[in-house]
Amino acid sequence: MRHFGHLATDVRNELFHREPQEFTADSSASTLSVALGATLYSPATRPHLADDVLKQAAHGVVSMVLCLEDSIDDREVVDAEANLVRQFADLDRRQGAGDPPLLFIRVRTPAQIVDLVQRLGDSVRLLSGFVLPKFTEESGVPFMEALAVAESACGHRLFAMPVLESPQLMHLESRVETLSGIYRTVDKYRDRVLALRLGVTDFCSSYALRRAPAMTAYDVQIVASVIADVVNVFGRADGTGFTVTGPVWEYFRHHERMFKPQLRRSPFTPEAEDLRTALIEHDMDGLLREIELDRANGLQGKTCIHPTHVFPVHALNVVTHEEYCDAADILHEDRTGGGVLRSAYTNKMNEVKPHRAWAERTMRRAETFGVARADIGFVELLAACLPS
Repeated sequence: MRHFGHLATDVRNELFHREPQEFTADSSASTLSVALGATLYSPATRPHLADDVLKQAAHGVVSMVLCLEDSIDDREVVDAEANLVRQFADLDRRQGAGDPPLLFIRVRTPAQIVDLVQRLGDSVRLLSGFVLPKFTEESGVPFMEALAVAESACGHRLFAMPVLESPQLMHLESRVETLSGIYRTVDKYRDRVLALRLGVTDFCSSYALRRAPAMTAYDVQIVASVIADVVNVFGRADGTGFTVTGPVWEYFRHHERMFKPQLRRSPFTPEAEDLRTALIEHDMDGLLREIELDRANGLQGKTCIHPTHVFPVHALNVVTHEEYCDAADILHEDRTGGGVLRSAYTNKMNEVKPHRAWAERTMRRAETFGVARADIGFVELLAACLPS
């Protein structure tokens, strides 16, 4: 699989200076943690889940979470587990009908991990791992131990994606201790942790808040403070950090507006004005802003609950030609001694040593999401990906 692989070859040739590289479910954790991109959540109760998975893969989705937790009623858990086992068996029988995305199951308890792996049988080879809710040191250790037992029993690599969403993390008086405990746990099981996910909806719930479609997670200051502290502890570029993914965007239908749209007209050519209008009508301008703020604050990828959110996340993760030139120049100069140089686009200073970590991260993103041609921006990428 690869990002934008669902587009025709001639379309990709028009869009990319360097195309995204292929990867598989067996690729390294460092590759997969970036490749997750927009991770689409789906309730495990859907009766045609196997069809849905293959349909989304054919439209460019590369990672999905099949949820047994908050997205379903407590009374549905038993039936949802049985449905998952059937749907995985169906997917396994349909090998060759299309490659499924990276698949994860969001569980409620550690015992579910061992039980489901056993019940999945041979179709467990389609499973990339588990999403672990409300992760703290106290709750997280049993989850990680269960994952190790399940992996040993099936002989198949399984990753964990802990969700940071507990009230202890939100509350100021317990935040530092909670973060430290979570770090001790994930550091101990570092080889099994693919990414950490932020449960911003639960953060808001702790204070009876809900952000409006005109506002990003970063406009809710109490939430923004938690994101900053999570990145402070887990997002370091010194080799001790982890991939931390962006929060979910909840909206996908038009809402009455109090504020002006956040999309400027200038990036949109007259031919693309209809695209701008459609994005605004579906509250995508707020999503686009949040994606940019995610990356500016050290987050990669995003949790998504609607297929229309996938394309903006992937389009805005493509490395621009300008970013690529800056990163390449910085890494070249770093090998020859460092210093300061003017950017190839002659619009900024590139200071080699301070910008090296950024350049390395940018090159990893370039491998996974590709590098756009010099005349291609997010508008052209979105227009190519969105259904006509």
